[in-house]
Amino acid sequence: MVKYFSSILLVITFICCGYLTTVQADIYRYVDGHGKVHFTNVPTSTEYRFYRGEGEKYKLESLITHFAQKFKLDRALLKAVIKVESDFNPLVVSSKGAQGLMQLMPETAQEIGVSNPFDPSDSIYGGSLYLRKMLDSFDLNLDYALAAYNAGPGAVRRYGGIPPYKETQNYVKRVKHYFNHYSRSTTDNLVKMN
Repeated sequence: MVKYFSSILLVITFICCGYLTTVQADIYRYVDGHGKVHFTNVPTSTEYRFYRGEGEKYKLESLITHFAQKFKLDRALLKAVIKVESDFNPLVVSSKGAQGLMQLMPETAQEIGVSNPFDPSDSIYGGSLYLRKMLDSFDLNLDYALAAYNAGPGAVRRYGGIPPYKETQNYVKRVKHYFNHYSRSTTDNLVKMN
């Protein structure tokens, strides 16, 4: 009888351990005003930002997938915007002052709650949120939303569409080109961050 219960206990232990090792949880991070970094798998406030999937190495792919799902965006679209904005360089600063992977202007970053636009998670969070707002503002018109992401929503409203700025017109074309490319891509590879 003892042998029987020991066998059952051993089987239950293996099953439980198997389940425990396959459970995955997302990890969220928050940096407080004193620079102290806090991690959790159960965020207790909106200050926590997605950091990575548990058990994964830090991957840009997981951030893109997470925020695409969170803001109901196409992954390929997010990748295209990042490609055109920063060529996947999280530390880039434009001549106009836009920062990070999704090239957020400091005022825009502040408006949408991004404290560190050079942090890939913060940048993709903020850029995704802002892109979602632009899509919603322009009735899901991708051309207008991309133009607004680049030149500002006021310029798109003022001109009733894509502004007659060469930079913005080229921006919309380039993002759509990469959007199509990433949508068709079977390997779906990203340029790796250094």
